[in-house]
Amino acid sequence: MTRSTKWFLAILALLAFVSFAFIFLFVILISSLGERTEVVTSGSGEKIAVVELGGVITSSEDIIRQIKKYREDRSIKGILLRIESPGGGVVASQEIYHEVRKTREGGKPVVVSMGSIAASGGYYVACGASLLVANQGTLTGSIGVVSEFLQLYEALNKIGVDVKTIKSGKLKDAGSTTRSMTADDQRYFQGLLDDVHQQFMNVVEIERKLTREQVVSISDGRVFTGEQAVLLGLIDTLGTFEDAVAIAGEIAGISGEPSLVRERRKRSFWDSVFGDVTESLTGLKQAILEKPVLSYRFVGPM
Repeated sequence: MTRSTKWFLAILALLAFVSFAFIFLFVILISSLGERTEVVTSGSGEKIAVVELGGVITSSEDIIRQIKKYREDRSIKGILLRIESPGGGVVASQEIYHEVRKTREGGKPVVVSMGSIAASGGYYVACGASLLVANQGTLTGSIGVVSEFLQLYEALNKIGVDVKTIKSGKLKDAGSTTRSMTADDQRYFQGLLDDVHQQFMNVVEIERKLTREQVVSISDGRVFTGEQAVLLGLIDTLGTFEDAVAIAGEIAGISGEPSLVRERRKRSFWDSVFGDVTESLTGLKQAILEKPVLSYRFVGPM
């Protein structure tokens, strides 16, 4: 066998290996994009659906899908909404709240169980429920709005980068990262934040049946413990997740221990191999690209 023939066969084998590896990864990727949810049921009585709202709220679609599905399912007697969230985008929080309220007003009870934190947008969502349950040490409340603007103009100037903006309208580029914020810019954004803050306070006033004065006095962005929140009328009672299950079963008229139905995402081979990397990239994407301008979000230490 000549030397050139050996090189040819080696290159051919390498190409075959690369092609096989590509096809293998492609098949895994396609299979991981399919339906990956399953229903897990525990207990023996009539069904209570558990919907979990966790992390920063950047999107409403999946939670709304679950709530709507369980609202329309006649075998589901009630929904237990478990919240473990510091809040998030204003619009996403409002959309989930309206779906929760719609479910409650449609006659299917929704009980909220708060974990370690259910603040700002997480609390906004909770306000639509039939009854709110929190642990003693839960952090909740944080009735306020925040907007953060990255300022890069000084760093750009130091490295010799200049950005020229052409606009029609004094406030068209308000909030730009490439120039300092003017007094007019700040007044403009403050007006926006004040408006959505009023929207938050209106919901708390109506849903929690508090006076305007009571709501204003606690709507400065502070979080409260579960013990403080129950005294302020922000939640209904203290209790664990198991207590919330029992309460949901009682409100739904279930005798005995309710069955719990929830969605669980199946962990595919792709998730097992690349799960941590995918989660990190998703978190980075949400932090940079999907970060809403206006947020009902607790920004303190967690």
